[in-house]
Amino acid sequence: MSGSSNNIGTPPPQDAWIDTYQKLFPQWKSLALSHQSWIPISISRVNQFDAARLDIEMSAMLKEQLVKVFSLMKPGMLFQYEPELDAFLEFLIWRFSIWVDKPTPGNALMNLRYRDERAMEARSKVRTGLEGPGLTVAQKFWYCIATVGGQYMWARLQSFSAFRRWGDSEQRPLARRAWILIQRIEGIYKAASFANLLIFLYTGRYRNLIERALRARLVYGTPNMNRAVSFEYMNRQLVWNEFSEMLLLLLPLLNSSTFKNIFRPFSKDKSSSSTEDDTTCPICQATPTTPFLALPCQHRYCYYCLRTRCAAVASFRCSRCSEPVIAMQRHGVVRP
Repeated sequence: MSGSSNNIGTPPPQDAWIDTYQKLFPQWKSLALSHQSWIPISISRVNQFDAARLDIEMSAMLKEQLVKVFSLMKPGMLFQYEPELDAFLEFLIWRFSIWVDKPTPGNALMNLRYRDERAMEARSKVRTGLEGPGLTVAQKFWYCIATVGGQYMWARLQSFSAFRRWGDSEQRPLARRAWILIQRIEGIYKAASFANLLIFLYTGRYRNLIERALRARLVYGTPNMNRAVSFEYMNRQLVWNEFSEMLLLLLPLLNSSTFKNIFRPFSKDKSSSSTEDDTTCPICQATPTTPFLALPCQHRYCYYCLRTRCAAVASFRCSRCSEPVIAMQRHGVVRP
C-alpha cells in the first residue's frame, strides 16, 4: 500500500508534455486537415463584366474632359497624340487605385477587389472564402506594364504600320513580313481571348488573359453588399436609343402631305378649313410674291413651294382639295 501511494504521488518529468505533444501532433494535424475543406466561392460574372464596362466609361469621361481643355487649340492636333492620352489616363487610374491597394472605380461600384490567388492556394485557414492578400508589388508592376504599356505600344505599332502601308508594300519584303507577323499575333491573341472568355463563363475566374497570367482574381470586398448601380436609367436610355433610331429610319421615307391628307377627314376643325383664305400659299401660309396656279384645281401657290413639292413627289396632291397636280401655271398668264 505504501509503494502504490508513493507512485501516485510522484510527479511526472518536466519534459513529459513535450513527448506527449510530439506524439499527438501528427494525429491532431491530420484531424484538422480532414475537417478543413476548401470553400468554393462564386463571384457574379455580371458584376465583373459591369466593372470592366464602368472602368471604360470612366476613362472615356476623363478623356472627354481632358479634350475640352485643348478645345481652343489647333483642330486635329490632339488626334495624333491619342495613344499617349489614353495611356496617360490608364496610368492615372492604375496609380490611384491598384498601386495603393484600392479597387478601380468600376470594381468599387461592383464591390470587387483584386486578390492574389497564389497566396490562397498556400493558405491553411479559410473562413469565408473571401480572405486573402491583395496583389504584390511585382503583380502591380506587371499589371501596369501589360495594360498601360502593352496597349500603348500595340496602338502605336498598328498606327505606324498602317501609315507606312506595310501591308501594301510589295517591294520591301521585310515590311511585308512584319505586317504578316502583326496580323498573326493579333489573331492568336483574339483566339486566346475567346478561349479565356469561354473558361471565364464556365468557372467565373479571370476576365482576361492578363488577370489569368498574373493570377489576380476578383473577389467581393464585403461579403454582404448589393450592387450600387441602378439599371433603370440604362434601360430607359436603351429604349430611347432604339426608338430614335427607328424614327430616323422611317421619317425620311414618309411624306408630310400624305399624312395631312390621311388625317384630314378626322380633323375637328372642318369649318375653318373650308373657309381658308385662298390668297395664301397652302404650304408656307404666306402671300405669294410670284403666285402660280396648280392645274387643274387652280389653287394659288408660291413658285418655290409648288416646284419643290412637285419635284419631290411624283404624284403631288393639292393641300386644299387633295386633287393630283398635273402642271403649274403663272397667275394671270393664259396659255393659248
